[in-house]
Formats: sequence, structure tokens, C-alpha cells
Amino acid sequence: MYEGPVQTLIDELGRLPGIGPKSAQRLAFHLLGTDRADAERLAQAITAAARDVHFCQRCFNVAEAEECRICRDPKRDQSVLCVVAEPKDVQAIEKTGEFRGRYHVLGGMIVPIDGITPDKLHIAELLRRMGIEDISEVVLALNPTVDGETTASYLTKQLKALEVSITRIASGLPVGGDLEYADQVTLGRAFAGRTAM
Repeated sequence: MYEGPVQTLIDELGRLPGIGPKSAQRLAFHLLGTDRADAERLAQAITAAARDVHFCQRCFNVAEAEECRICRDPKRDQSVLCVVAEPKDVQAIEKTGEFRGRYHVLGGMIVPIDGITPDKLHIAELLRRMGIEDISEVVLALNPTVDGETTASYLTKQLKALEVSITRIASGLPVGGDLEYADQVTLGRAFAGRTAM
């Protein structure tokens, strides 16, 4: 245990996801060893983010206004809605430049063993949007994991009755990947999603 502010800093850094006690200590001493202006700039960035950033009232992406820039953009295709688990997924898809519709961020995925049930996610808000907005296609862009499959299956059942096209992003082998190292599910999906040349 360290004294006062040093231990407090280590404790607070240790509360971040993926940061254990040793990493928290290493980060704390890195910050203590940096230029004071750099440390203050980091503190100001954290304070500004906590104060100014919230979630879009429509899609639950991060936003500085009531709605995020994507929801406010009139050039986006309003008839196609991409459902993702987290705001970071929106950024990953946006970097591709391939999707020009709008998004809906669930705020996680269904994980019953961890107590994350459909009512803890933004699924009710998604269904409400379906009744208000003129959406003809819902693209499920969820991770190809057990939790992603569970969530996609649940959403598909909920959306089927709404007479909307439900699609799922393709999954398969990454560029540069070797067949011999691919698991059976990934390789099977690669074959199922094959396209004509």
C-alpha cells in the first residue's frame, strides 16, 4: 500500500476494465513520471468526456448533442438500420465506408449467466423505432460468439412479426488467415457465405 493520492490513483485505475492491480500500479507510476502538463491534459479530457458526452436519444451511440451526428445526417439511408452491441462497433463499421444507413446500439449482448437479459438492453427501444421509423431492413452486426448468436436469435424472433427484411453480416476467414488454423464454425460460415466470382 502506498500513501494517500498515489494509492487512490492506483485504486481508481484498477477499476477500469481489463486493468489489474499490477497494470494499475504501472499506469499510476507512468502518470506520476510524466510532465505535469500531460497529466493535466489527460485529467481535463476525462472530465470533459464525463461532463459532455452522453448517449444519443435515438440510437444510443455516443453523442455530444441529443442525437449523434449519424442520426442527424439527412444523407444517411433511413430505411436501413444496423444493430450493434456497443458504440465502438459503430466506429468499426464506419471506418469501412461500406454502410450508409443508421444504427441502433443495444448496450451489450444477452448473457443470461451474467444476468444480462433482454430487458437490460435497448431492445424495447429498437422495437419502438421499428413502429415509428420507415425501416425496411435490419442488419444484425453482432460478434460471431455464443452471446452474439443468442442475441441475434432473440432479435430475429422479435423482428419477424414486423414484416421487415432481417440480414446478418457475413463472417468467415480473415484476410491473410490460414485454413488449417480456422475453427469449424468460422470455416463453415466461410463456405455458407461464399460468393460467385
